[in-house]
Amino acid sequence: MSETRPPNGGNPKDKQRQEALRALDRVEAESETIVGSTFVRMADRARSHMSAGDKDEDDRVEVWGTRIGRSLGLVFAIGLAIYLFVTYVLAP
Repeated sequence: MSETRPPNGGNPKDKQRQEALRALDRVEAESETIVGSTFVRMADRARSHMSAGDKDEDDRVEVWGTRIGRSLGLVFAIGLAIYLFVTYVLAP
């Protein structure tokens, strides 16, 4: 019997397998880039928000007041979430 082989002498299944592996590697690299860049962008946005990046840097009182207010708001929100969790989820 005669075998059908590609001109380069390789197995057609091997070639198909190599193409599939390259495609999977490419998808993995692209998804890491998308997820990584989204996470970095969200972290930069949160840092800018908490450091009052949207306020006039010349007005130090407004900048520090905004920073303090946003920090206290974050502490309050975390405390409220813990209180509600303990009260309604862990209650007997």
